[in-house]
Amino acid sequence: MLRLRLTLGAGGLACLAVAAAMYGCGGSESTRSAPKIGGEIRGIEGDDRSRCDFRGRVDREVSETAAFGAIQPNVRRVFAIMGEGEDRRKVLLCREIDTNLDGKKDVVRTYTDKGEALNELADSNYDGTIDTWVTFARGRINKVQTDRNKDGKPDQTRFYVGGKLSRAQRDTNHDGRADVWEIYDQGSLQRMGVDLDFDGHVDRWDRDEVAMHAAAERERSDMEREEEQKRREQGNEDLDAGAGGAVTDAYVGVRNR
Repeated sequence: MLRLRLTLGAGGLACLAVAAAMYGCGGSESTRSAPKIGGEIRGIEGDDRSRCDFRGRVDREVSETAAFGAIQPNVRRVFAIMGEGEDRRKVLLCREIDTNLDGKKDVVRTYTDKGEALNELADSNYDGTIDTWVTFARGRINKVQTDRNKDGKPDQTRFYVGGKLSRAQRDTNHDGRADVWEIYDQGSLQRMGVDLDFDGHVDRWDRDEVAMHAAAERERSDMEREEEQKRREQGNEDLDAGAGGAVTDAYVGVRNR
């Protein structure tokens, strides 16, 4: 039988990638992979649009928590019950949140058994339809897809490397294929490719000359600072060597008197 635990409080708050950075997350340890998010992407039947897989599961435990500012519980965590006896433990597999306190869950995140974020879905405009898909790699954001024309399909994708935006692609005519590509360096736009005739190939590359000039200036300034620092260090070494010799000679001269 599914066990339900109800608590109130604001404990365990942590980062949230989309629209709910104040709410908690977590995990545990095991070698099992996290299950897929249950339910349909577009509109889930149920009292609060739950997308976590726990109903009818005897191997699940649910915790309902009210986050700061909420009167009723608005954060649900679903744990898998694993092991027997002393080895029995809970593993967080899914967490969903009602961020605007309208009684409907609008953000859901799944986790690996090591506690790392795996996937996240969000209804960012609260219209009942998922419009943001986030994929994590080793607990960090790897890819973010968004639906800007409200057709239930992603038309913009951003890719991240080391937590920084690396490249992006957009489908501006909503035919299911990207027609704008953006290349970033350290989070700054470097160039943009445009498919003018929508045949899937770049027809024109536009460079962000301002960004490139700024990057070149930063690099030149960094090199100048390094050279100046080297000159100062060399000058200090020469000064120390000269001062050391003079002090030694004076000291010896006084003793010999």
